[in-house]
Order: sequence, then structure tokens, then C-alpha cells
Amino acid sequence: MGVWDIAALPEREQFSYWHEVICQAFVPLTPHRTLDEEGFAAKVETRRLAGMNRARLRSRPQRTDHGPREVARTDGAYYFVNLQLAGRCITTVEGRTTVVRRGELVVVDTSEPYFFHLDRPWQMLSFRVPHAALDAALRGRRPDLGRPVPAVGAGAAVRALMPALWSIDSATPGAGELVDSFATAVAAATSTTSAKTRTHTGVTRAAVLAHVERHLGDRDLTVTGVCRRFAISPRTLHNLFADADTSFAATVRNLRLERAAAALAEPGTAATVIEIAAAHGFDDPTAFSRAFRRRFGISPREVRP
Repeated sequence: MGVWDIAALPEREQFSYWHEVICQAFVPLTPHRTLDEEGFAAKVETRRLAGMNRARLRSRPQRTDHGPREVARTDGAYYFVNLQLAGRCITTVEGRTTVVRRGELVVVDTSEPYFFHLDRPWQMLSFRVPHAALDAALRGRRPDLGRPVPAVGAGAAVRALMPALWSIDSATPGAGELVDSFATAVAAATSTTSAKTRTHTGVTRAAVLAHVERHLGDRDLTVTGVCRRFAISPRTLHNLFADADTSFAATVRNLRLERAAAALAEPGTAATVIEIAAAHGFDDPTAFSRAFRRRFGISPREVRP
């Protein structure tokens, strides 16, 4: 168990301690002050249970970012199940903003960006759950990330289990069963149907493809660049193409080759093969020729009219 009571520090040191120590202890986060005040009273208490890290937090108003840079620095893949005990958490995931109020819970994924705006003093129970533990209960479904879950139905079960789980330790009889029940309840409260997931995935993939087609010549058309543009994680980007005929990287390469082939075949073009290759994202002429031959069975020069 760990306890950090920042109020015990001198006021001038409180926010820097929160920024440099607390917000890096569980998963990389970047906090921002939202009030013009010197002190930043806050308290965090943590406890471990069956591979799950539990935390009880209270703090001053702030904005907290887990953006693409923080995602890239995250060691391991986890879900956070957050129960709002006081105040509210304005949550942004995948460009969608919702308000999580007292008594509601929300799930976020550390492998994808999320952003919190806590605009008043707040308290929260936050359970960090490894992907594998919750994915087993989800059975292939996707948790509905960033959406507030009210304390009704399965949400009521999660709302009751979190304070109960907070108060026990690994030696408590039935602790393992309670943890399993918690994962099952979270999955039931937050999972989307497979049809909804496919629809969401298809729309998002279409948006990514539209962006790719508009920027085929850009050097920043990489996994990192596209993830930054859409505020998603590399894992999410690759998953968008999981049921497609080709991966994201192969899709970009094929589109570039097809556009380059069309440019090469255009009558009257004065551009050289090297210039056309460079205009479509290929800086290495040899690599371009090799990829072109694999794709079309002929060399780029054979396409010239």
C-alpha cells in the first residue's frame, strides 16, 4: 500500500510533485493547472489486489492528458475503471466528449489517448486492470470507452463492487471471486455489440483512408503521423485494418504505387521516374522500382508511354 499526501508538502512544491511523481507512478499523464493558485493539495492511496492496482484519489481542479506522447511511453496495456466519488470528470476519447458525474463510472484504455478535465475539487476510485483480465470477460467485444455508465443494471453492480473491493486484501476469503465478478460486471456494463463495433470501425477506417488518399506524397504519412492526426494509438490503427484485405502499411504502399503508375502512364508528362516516385512518398528509387515490379510485374520505365 502506498499513500501520498501532497498537502503535507510546502505549497510551492505541491504541483511539481503531482506532475513529476504522482502522474508518472501508474501510467504517464501530463497534468495542467486550471486555477491561479500556488498550492495543489491532493492525496493518493494505492493498494494491489490480484494483479489489479487500486487507487483512491482526491485533488484540486486540473486538466490531465494521456495523449499520443503519453501512450508511446506507457509500459503495458491496461484499462482504467474510474468511479467518480465527488466532482465531475469531463472526458474526451476519440474526439467525443462526455461528462462523468458523481456516482457514475467510465472506462479508458491506456493504449489509446484520453483527456480529463476535472473542473472542481474531485474524488475518484480508479482501478487499473490489465487488458488480459478484462478482455477475458469481454469475450471479443469492445468496451465502450469514455462513456459515463450510470449506477443502474450492471453499472449498479460495478458501483457496489468497487468500494467493496477497495476495502479488502488478497487474504480476504472470496477475494478472487469478487475480482472475477468485477471484471464480468464491467464487461456487461461497458461492452458494445459486435455489430456496433464493426460499424464504428468501418467508419473510422474510411476516415483514415480518406486522409491517406489526400496525403499520399506526405513524408508524415506514417503510423506515428496518422495516429497523431486522429489521436489514436498504433494498436487502434492496426485494429482498424484487422479485417481488411491488407494492413495499414500495405494499404498506403499500394495506393502510392497505383497513383505513381497512373502518373507514369499519363501522356506528355515531363516528370522523371525519380520525380514521380518522390512525389508519391518513395525517396529511394531502387526500393520504388522493386516495390513497383512486385505490385505490377513490370518496371516503372515500362509503363512510360
